[in-house]
Amino acid sequence: MSFSDHIHSNYTPKRLAVKLNAKGEQFVVKGHPWVFSNSIVKINDDAETGDLAIIFSKNKNKVVGLGLYDKASPIRIKMIHNAEKKVQINAEFFQHKIALAFEKRRELLQTNTNSYRLLFGENDGFPGLIADVYDTVLVVKLYSEIWLPYLAPILESLQQISTAKTVVMRLSRGLQNSDKHNFKDGDVIYGVLEDEVVQFIEHDVKFSANVIKGHKTGYFLDHRANRFRVGEMSKGKTVLDVFSYAGGFSVHALAKGASEVTSLDISKQALDMARENGKLNAYSGKHKTISGDAFEEMKGLIAKGKTYDVVVIDPPSFAKQQSEIDLAKKKYAQLASLGEQLTAKNGLLVLASCSSRVLAQAFFDLNAQVLNAQSRLFETELKTKHDSDHPIAFPEGAYLKCGYYRFLE
Repeated sequence: MSFSDHIHSNYTPKRLAVKLNAKGEQFVVKGHPWVFSNSIVKINDDAETGDLAIIFSKNKNKVVGLGLYDKASPIRIKMIHNAEKKVQINAEFFQHKIALAFEKRRELLQTNTNSYRLLFGENDGFPGLIADVYDTVLVVKLYSEIWLPYLAPILESLQQISTAKTVVMRLSRGLQNSDKHNFKDGDVIYGVLEDEVVQFIEHDVKFSANVIKGHKTGYFLDHRANRFRVGEMSKGKTVLDVFSYAGGFSVHALAKGASEVTSLDISKQALDMARENGKLNAYSGKHKTISGDAFEEMKGLIAKGKTYDVVVIDPPSFAKQQSEIDLAKKKYAQLASLGEQLTAKNGLLVLASCSSRVLAQAFFDLNAQVLNAQSRLFETELKTKHDSDHPIAFPEGAYLKCGYYRFLE
């Protein structure tokens, strides 16, 4: 059965001639993937979502980029090609881009790892489209209707290049409510899914992800390098993993010989997953779980005088929009302060943020400010960003940052 049998997007995209204001054009020429509606000076009246926007320079009338038009979004054109080089937008064009993306992941796949992000949205030239591989299962998550007319050849290339035996389609909320397609969230559109919980390996450590019901595509792959590093630093140590979700940091720590690991999350279901993921590996330490609000539970542990050799705090995004940035910074400051109080003498505090609106420098400065206000000596051991299967092609694409702070007393 071919992918086109599943996809009933009967819309044939038109070609749109587009002109932008000077600022918008400059962004495109620099390779930025977003064109906002207020940058568009001239466009066809009958433009529809999925149409191919051909952007001409203001004065010379030469093509400076190609994008897909999105009627419903303030980011009205999502760029798929920024260059003067002439291209045809067809199956070969997408296949070439996917092959390039796969090449960037090759080094990671030389390690004992069979889970990776094959397409990272805009950063790989596919705005609003994510493709993650868990062993032999490819999970494609769609965030925009712009891809519907082009989906069949893209899915075919993704399947061939990843050699996945099964392909699952996940949809953002907006797409779940769209009448432009006949997918359901979690549809298996290629092969057979034996079990919605799929096992995979990350740097020798076994995990599982629910590819149908799990967040995003089932798991968060972006922290892989940090999880590995924390694991390596946890041998014989006591570890607290705050906002543990499915136990990414916890399981690496257990597998690498931590004496005791405590996973803390508000979701009992996530903690069940963390326990199950732990059991996929041989370990001799103790695995404890605490279910509750992270801020309250941490205060409770401090009141009891508890400390840990390694404390990892990896919260969800606190700033989904501009207006939430100040509150997000307050929460990060609070977490740094609580984390410091829970970190034992000579211990390691790992603070992470995935809010793209809080820039890396601001996050690291904030942590330093909070930790410098305490009386203990510490050094910043390391600052990290995304793993290699999350390449960054534009400033807003860089959301993940992680600081390692070692207390010397």
